[in-house]
Amino acid sequence: MTTQEVMATLKKLGKPTTAAIYKRHGSGDNVFGVLTSEILKLKKKIRTDHALAMELWKTGNAEARILAAQIADPEKLTSADADALMREVGSHGLGYYLACLVAQSPIAEETMRAWMKSPKEFVREAGYGILGARLKEDAGSVSDADCAKVLAAIEKEIHGSPNRARSAMNGAVIAIGVFKPSMRKAAIEAAKRIGRVEVDHGDTNCKTPDAVAYIEKAAKRR
Repeated sequence: MTTQEVMATLKKLGKPTTAAIYKRHGSGDNVFGVLTSEILKLKKKIRTDHALAMELWKTGNAEARILAAQIADPEKLTSADADALMREVGSHGLGYYLACLVAQSPIAEETMRAWMKSPKEFVREAGYGILGARLKEDAGSVSDADCAKVLAAIEKEIHGSPNRARSAMNGAVIAIGVFKPSMRKAAIEAAKRIGRVEVDHGDTNCKTPDAVAYIEKAAKRR
């Protein structure tokens, strides 16, 4: 498919009511209101097309960029590319998809470490998002020792971090506890010391999960 064909398809699939919801979640005004299930169908149809992904990203459209992050080739992603894309992320939703893309790339480790240290809200959020995505895909991709260091950093910095970064850091504690059985006790203990994590989710129904309860419940299911 061409960029024009994809954009025409997305526009046709858009719904004003869905667009309004996305705007409340911070998507910006350049949005059609396409359901994520429909974007997934396009992803499966296109599969991997890095050139198309970069063109779609340039449109600035929310759904086009989400699709772009899913059809881009992680093997072709450079540190400069990732940083350039990150500078244009203006919502936590898009940051999630970019984090998932970076997590599959050869630059995952270095980018994760750099972004986790950033004072910028969406950059730090994406950095911890990369960690969660890596652990979910391959728990062994991050060592126990590194996870212990991450937990220590989160415990020290979470309450003083930007809003959405706090949410991602809480999610990272959960990911370590859920996907790394050997670190589950340490994650739960860290979560107890951290206590309640306050996150402003704006005009949405989203809530910040209690890390201890989430880890324990997930552990029982697994």
